[in-house]
Amino acid sequence: MNHLLKACCLIGLSVSILAPAAHAAEFQLSNNQRISCSRGLSPGKLSTATCKSYAYVFNVKTSEYFRCSVSMSLTRDNKEVISNQSEGSCVKKPRIFDTDSSYSFDATETEPPNTNSFFGSGGYAVWASDNTARKVRGCITISSGLSAGDVTKCLDMKFE
Repeated sequence: MNHLLKACCLIGLSVSILAPAAHAAEFQLSNNQRISCSRGLSPGKLSTATCKSYAYVFNVKTSEYFRCSVSMSLTRDNKEVISNQSEGSCVKKPRIFDTDSSYSFDATETEPPNTNSFFGSGGYAVWASDNTARKVRGCITISSGLSAGDVTKCLDMKFE
């Protein structure tokens, strides 16, 4: 009975240690991060630089993903840094595929806003493929620049 109790404790301990590791392995960072920076002059000879970067965290099992962004703004005069502000967060996006499998993922952002200012802050593209079948889906999200928000369209790729 003592051996059985020790074996159960050992199994319970190993499951509690390995379960979070297996769960953590379901999430992967995309390989394609971008950064864009802009500069501006303010009254009084102040100069402001703002940089933004985006990355994606992808659940390789469910095809859910998070779009993460970080930004930093730095204001200075001719002699010193006056202010430094930063913020960041990750926003959960819907699944790309309806069923669980083993997926690969990558994403890319548009260039800085001045190249696509007609559509607001731009957009991004995500690609996901099923590692167990010949299935690829490409999605493009564009900021409409209106109160309606972003517009997303996903298409399954045809293999010819």
